[in-house]
Amino acid sequence: MSFAPEPPVTHGTPPAASSTTAILLCNLGTPDAPTAPALRRYLAEFLNDSRVVEIPKALWWLILHGIILRTRPKKSAAKYASVWMSEGSPLKVWTQKQAVMLSGYLAVRGHTVEVRYAMRYGNPSIASQLDQLKTDGVTRILILPAYPQYSGTSTASVFDAVYSWAARVRWIPEFRFVNHYHDEPGYIAALADNIRAHWRHSGRAEQLVMSFHGVPERTLKLGDPYHCECQKTARLLAEKLGLEKDRYKVTFQSRFGKAKWLQPYTEPMLIKMAQDGVKRVDVVCPGFTGDCLETLEEISMEARHAFLEAGGKEFHYIPCLNDSPQWLAALAEFSVQQLAGWPTQASAGPEALRSSRERAMALGSPR
Repeated sequence: MSFAPEPPVTHGTPPAASSTTAILLCNLGTPDAPTAPALRRYLAEFLNDSRVVEIPKALWWLILHGIILRTRPKKSAAKYASVWMSEGSPLKVWTQKQAVMLSGYLAVRGHTVEVRYAMRYGNPSIASQLDQLKTDGVTRILILPAYPQYSGTSTASVFDAVYSWAARVRWIPEFRFVNHYHDEPGYIAALADNIRAHWRHSGRAEQLVMSFHGVPERTLKLGDPYHCECQKTARLLAEKLGLEKDRYKVTFQSRFGKAKWLQPYTEPMLIKMAQDGVKRVDVVCPGFTGDCLETLEEISMEARHAFLEAGGKEFHYIPCLNDSPQWLAALAEFSVQQLAGWPTQASAGPEALRSSRERAMALGSPR
């Protein structure tokens, strides 16, 4: 029996002598522009993911293409336009900045690691970034989701995208996957430091509301650990801040559709608090490591309006970790732990380290 010879591999085959290590920081995604056509493309990809919407495909296809993609893009585009930055979508801006700064913080610790960012939905896609890393000679890749709490609707979907890419590649790099870091001391400390800084500047509210992104309640019953990990993050953060149980509340936002989602819901809770006589609230979103539509528009605009309309007097939104030095330092330390045993210094010369440091310095100096 004879076999046809394989064609020579000409794309993405790294020479053995230049083996390098990379981190791919993966976030949810964002449209390319705050316009209805861009939102239609983005929502079509996002809402077509069976990890996100777990109902029969045929039924959902009719709902998605017959109703949602005809009505929602224009409304969503207006919301995105209200928070769009000069550099682009807030989520993309902060994720890109975190990737560059993470590289610099790792360089300060003596590690030469290529750090890229990707979006599960939208651009740059996970597949395109993996293609580029492979072309650049990377043979070891740490997949680092931007979600501290694991969920099948988010974290697992990132992994799905990696697996799909690998299914069509002959020479697959070594992969490691970070499931979660909801209880990492550095992450909790960075959140607490961020909140304390707000309190030093603006004073402290009667109540701290910790709002996490919601998911359908059935995911909890099916074994998804997300709800439990959100609760643990909140408990550890409250302990770090020295808050008694009656001084903070855990809520869930961004409900979509008519199904029952994790409760209590953020906006109804804020309305009830105002009606019960709470005059000032501070709201923080610990599950988001960078500000985005869900924090800047849904919380800082819509939820603020609902609380004040219900009789509240002061609403303070505490920004996400974004480019916080303590957060980037903690993320670098956590990344080093996850990279243990992989070469991160073999080909690192003084110029490579200096380049990484300079890129990070342009966005914020590591401490």
